[in-house]
Amino acid sequence: MTDINYKDAAALNALVTETFGDWSNTVLVDQDMINQYAQLSGDKMWLHVDEARCARESPFGGTIAHGFLILSLITRMTGSSSPIGRITGYSHMMNYGSDKLRFLGAVPVNSEIHSRNRIKEITVTEKKTRVVMETHVHLVGSDAPVLIYELMFVFL
Repeated sequence: MTDINYKDAAALNALVTETFGDWSNTVLVDQDMINQYAQLSGDKMWLHVDEARCARESPFGGTIAHGFLILSLITRMTGSSSPIGRITGYSHMMNYGSDKLRFLGAVPVNSEIHSRNRIKEITVTEKKTRVVMETHVHLVGSDAPVLIYELMFVFL
C-alpha cells in the first residue's frame, strides 16, 4: 500500500469506505487480564471477578470482561493493520475524541476477540487533517459485533 501525505485531500478521501478492512490479530481475554483490569480501574463488580458466584448466578455462565477493557484492547488488536498507518508527513498525531461507543454484547472469560475498521470520514483543512475511524470488535467466529466505536484522530 502506498503512503499518503496528511494534506493530500484527494488521496485521503479515497480511503473513505463503507467496507471494513481485514480482521486484526486475535486477543485472548482470560481471567487474569480481567482481574488486572479490575485492579487497575477499581471496577471489581462480581460479574467480572467472582468466578464462583458467576457460575451460580450469572446469565453468562461465568465472568465477563469489562466493556472498557475491550475498548482499551482496540489498539493492541489493530496494530499495523490500521489504514491510519498509511498517512505520513505530519509532525503530530493526536487522539481527538470519540463518538458512538456502543457495547452490544458480553465478552465471556476465555473468549478470543478481533476487530476490523474502516475510514468513515476525512476532513482536510489548512491547519489539520481529521480522520474518523469506525471499529467493530467481534468474538472470533461471531458475525455480530460486541462493541462499535468511532475514534477521531487529528494530524498536524
